[in-house]
Amino acid sequence: MATPSMEDYLERIYKLIDEKGYARVSDIAEGLEVHPSSVTKMIQKLDKDNYLIYEKYRGLVLTSKGQKVGKRLVDRHHLLEEFLTMIGVAEENIYKDVEGIEHHLSWDSITCIETLVEYFKRDTTRSEELLGLKKELEES
Repeated sequence: MATPSMEDYLERIYKLIDEKGYARVSDIAEGLEVHPSSVTKMIQKLDKDNYLIYEKYRGLVLTSKGQKVGKRLVDRHHLLEEFLTMIGVAEENIYKDVEGIEHHLSWDSITCIETLVEYFKRDTTRSEELLGLKKELEES
């Protein structure tokens, strides 16, 4: 199983490949705010664990395992952003909060949150009631 750090790298690599068609060490380092040497070490570990194929000076390609995990991590991130937005978390806090909680929730919890988000999407009056209740609590 991937560590939280490995997950951050896989998520970033997946997003870069999805957006640009490739992921360079410098882009990964910039996105994660780490040194390129740290990226190279992690890429080598991810290669060893069969999440990607890395050839020095030629780049990297996600394996099917890496693509599957990367997509799942990106989807988890988006789901948590959507959930926090839906329950009224201030927009300026959402990214930081998602980064803080995404590695600490079980996949069972993620599935339950996904179910709750779908419930609120199907019955928007419920989400409006939730936001109304939040506002009431803040005012009292």
